[in-house]
Amino acid sequence: MKLKRTHFCGSIRPEHVGQTSVLKGWVQRRRDLGGVIFLDLRDKTGICQVVFDAANLSEADFQKAESIRNEFVIEVSGLVENRSEDTINWLLPTGAVDIRANKLTIYSQAKNPPFKVGESLNIKEELRMEYRYLDLRTPEMLSNLMMRQTVTKAVREQLVDLGCLEVETPLLTKSTPEGARDFLVPSRMSKGSFYALPQSPQIYKQLLMVGGIDRYFQIAKCFRDEDLRADRQLEFTQVDMEFSFVDEEDVIEILEKLFQNIMRDAVGYELKLPLKRMTYHEAMECYGFDKPDLRFGMPMVDLTEMMRVSDFSVFRKVVDQGGVVKALNVKGGQSFTRTQIEYLTQKAVDFGGSGMAWISIDEHNVIQSILTKYFTEAQMAEILRQTDAKAGDLIIFCAEPHKQASVILGSLRLEIGDMLGLRKKDDYAFVIITEFPQFEYDSEAKRYVAMHHPFTHPVDEDIELFDTAPEKMRAKAYDVVLNGIELGSGSIRIHDHKLQAKMFQMLGFTDEQIESRFGFMLKAFDYGVPPHGGFAFGLDRLVMMLVGASSIREVIAFPKMRDGSCAMMDAPSKVDQVQLEELSLFLTSAMEFEKRKETLDLSVIEYVSELAKIELSPFEKEIYAKDLNDVIAFADAIANIDVSTYEPLNYVGGGENVLREDEVKHSLSPQNVLQNAPSQYENCFFVPKTVE
Repeated sequence: MKLKRTHFCGSIRPEHVGQTSVLKGWVQRRRDLGGVIFLDLRDKTGICQVVFDAANLSEADFQKAESIRNEFVIEVSGLVENRSEDTINWLLPTGAVDIRANKLTIYSQAKNPPFKVGESLNIKEELRMEYRYLDLRTPEMLSNLMMRQTVTKAVREQLVDLGCLEVETPLLTKSTPEGARDFLVPSRMSKGSFYALPQSPQIYKQLLMVGGIDRYFQIAKCFRDEDLRADRQLEFTQVDMEFSFVDEEDVIEILEKLFQNIMRDAVGYELKLPLKRMTYHEAMECYGFDKPDLRFGMPMVDLTEMMRVSDFSVFRKVVDQGGVVKALNVKGGQSFTRTQIEYLTQKAVDFGGSGMAWISIDEHNVIQSILTKYFTEAQMAEILRQTDAKAGDLIIFCAEPHKQASVILGSLRLEIGDMLGLRKKDDYAFVIITEFPQFEYDSEAKRYVAMHHPFTHPVDEDIELFDTAPEKMRAKAYDVVLNGIELGSGSIRIHDHKLQAKMFQMLGFTDEQIESRFGFMLKAFDYGVPPHGGFAFGLDRLVMMLVGASSIREVIAFPKMRDGSCAMMDAPSKVDQVQLEELSLFLTSAMEFEKRKETLDLSVIEYVSELAKIELSPFEKEIYAKDLNDVIAFADAIANIDVSTYEPLNYVGGGENVLREDEVKHSLSPQNVLQNAPSQYENCFFVPKTVE
């Protein structure tokens, strides 16, 4: 008979001594000392040691205990007892006690796992993803998912207290191409038509405001068909919110209190309000990016004006051509070695620059740099004044076109921050970026595109610039940035039908496109829409930062790998032809192409032989193609063998030294080896260049 669990494994303490406890979980480790078996039993709360003594168990139960292996799922009942002083494990919260088992139930057996549970963080990610259910058993993964729950709970509590209504919006919606690619879902009932999975609930939440919901939020699933990276997944979770009758300050005030509550509940960090504010222009000029990392200072200083009259022709020429000269003051950077400075110079080139100039100031305030001969003492003193340089500092310069200079120097700033250990994961530097440009120009499409999205309201005084200087227009948009990473963005939305139509026209949409893509929304606006605005931030990204992970895959239960696949489910995968026919999808040619890719045909052999300049007869091509396909088939067969039941080898035995029976001869001289070479160079074959 199965008993009711009385305790979790990680909750057993000395105060439970003398009580009968029923534990259930997975076997972490087994040690058989002959007549006495020790098991470490694990559940989501931790580990507890269980002792199986043949003297305390029935013969049947002890035989079952002898059969137990790692990851078996079992139930044990027994008496909690103190460990002897010399056997206490001070590394475990339960290490002072153990369970003296008197009853055992094996719920399920387990194959030998492909990696030891608890050590999966050092295993190849592909293997971890294939056996994600084993990976989830680790304390680290469990802790990450618990942090995710803590953040979600804090969000819900705060927004519900503000009077927000949690509303679920549809996952099957209309494709409105603008930005990332949509995931399309074919409709069986409407042949040839498609739904799209939402990139965000943007349009729905605005329609909720039209519907009088007033304040809304949702923990929303979103989908974007784009290349993956450490902080990006094909499907992700977004904390989405929208409010009626608000302006920018109202929304930002709500966000400040929300993030303060999250940080307090999640990591015990008291976030001071109000949060730092910075305009988009200030961020770009001082830090090179619209998501500055403010865990450390080191802002850029613009020296362009003084370089106009400098004798240093390299800087002056850049300025004359419309470029800028910017500088960073690296406090204490005079201690950098020559190797470190050369590394930064190479990084400047890697970031797209032509190099990096620098000056250092030693402890006696003596300037050390080749630049001293190009500047007067007064000019050098002005550089030191503008950069606030003191003894022990290093000043680095970048002279490039304006946008390029900001990006290069901003990237070097982050590189230096890492070198100096200034970007600590347990430091939290929030900043709100405001006054983004309304538009940015797409040189390839030769038109303006919305920097945020087409529904963002322009700053009121900039609306008159629509027809004369759209590049100067600012948006009522705002981003929340943490440690140089954009957590999310929001804006005040357009609520005027005519202004929204004007926005669509500026973005190059024809009347037909506007009606086709957004006609339903403009129709709703004809029936009374309140001023409204909102915000959305990535839940996965925030949790990743709070737990100090390097990828959001570490805070999602079942993420996709870098190529968008799921090794555990073998997705994406092919489907039955019947399913395709029901949807009127005909993929015969595409499927044949994929089938051909699985084997090597003669065209591949011919391509390689041409590349290697090796002439092959038709017969040889056939033989090589067959042999290579046999190798591929053999490798696939090996990969499909189930080795889960085999114990891994800890050593290789039975080896012995074997002496060669033949006599080893002296090697040939280089002259003898090369005597038939058509041409030679320094005792080597000379091979003509055949591939550029």
